[in-house]
Amino acid sequence: MSNLKIVATNQAPAAIGPYSQAVRLGNLLFTSGQIPLDVNGQVVEGGVEEQTHQVFRNLKAVLAAEGAELKNVVKATVFIKDMNQFGAINEVYASYFGEHKPARSTVEVARLPKDVSVEIELIVAIPVE
Repeated sequence: MSNLKIVATNQAPAAIGPYSQAVRLGNLLFTSGQIPLDVNGQVVEGGVEEQTHQVFRNLKAVLAAEGAELKNVVKATVFIKDMNQFGAINEVYASYFGEHKPARSTVEVARLPKDVSVEIELIVAIPVE
């Protein structure tokens, strides 16, 4: 696809495998799942709340690289290691979206990369200038 754009920013951790931070097709941006790594690729210390905040810092940086914000998100997929932590993750999630309510799926998984507690991927409609 010649109109497929690979998105990369040094404001978020680099991909740790054969994938991109995000891919843009037209005005749609598809982020890869972000886990709670700092820009140096280290897992942040703290509990699931701090991990979720770091995931959102990473996502915001990737979106900003293409001129988008969380208010432009149309779909989120949340992967969590323990459904018992859903409430804590959901509280942090809600603090980033406010009144904006994108579609969302939440899935409990057996294991996430680097044994983190949460991973989130987004589909974003980038505003047309």
